[in-house]
Amino acid sequence: MSAPAATPEAAPAPRLVLVILAVRDLAAMVAFYRDLLGATATVEVPVYVELALAGGMRLGLYVDTGFASNTGVLPPATAPDALTRTELYLGCDGAGLEAALGRATRLGARVLSALAPRPWGDEAAYLCDPEGNTVVLARPLAPTAT
Repeated sequence: MSAPAATPEAAPAPRLVLVILAVRDLAAMVAFYRDLLGATATVEVPVYVELALAGGMRLGLYVDTGFASNTGVLPPATAPDALTRTELYLGCDGAGLEAALGRATRLGARVLSALAPRPWGDEAAYLCDPEGNTVVLARPLAPTAT
C-alpha cells in the first residue's frame, strides 16, 4: 500500500504589484504618467522606466521593441485614434478627481466618456492616453440620503 499523496500547504495567492505597458515613445509616456500620477521613477534604463505609485503599486513603461525581446512577440501598433485592450482604473479622492481630469487632458489625454455616475457606484471619466490605453479616473459616488 502506498503512502497518501502529500497535500500542498495553502500558499498565498499571487498579488498584483506591477503593470507594464509596451509603448512606442518612452519619454512621452513617462512624462504623461509621471505628471498625471505624481509618480517617481525608481528604475530608469534606456528601454524601460518604472514609476512608484501610492500604495506600493508600480507602473512600468517599456519600449515595445524591448518588451518584444522578453516576450518574443512585438505588440501590434495601435492606429491613431484607436484603443488598446488595456484599461487603467485610477481611484481619486474628493476634488482630486476634477484636478486629475484637468491634468490628464492638459497632458494630452483624449476624453472618451465624460465624468458621470456609473451603475457600479463610482463617478468616472474615461480617457485615452497618448498611445491608446484607456485610463479611467474615478471616485465612489457619495451616498444619497433616503
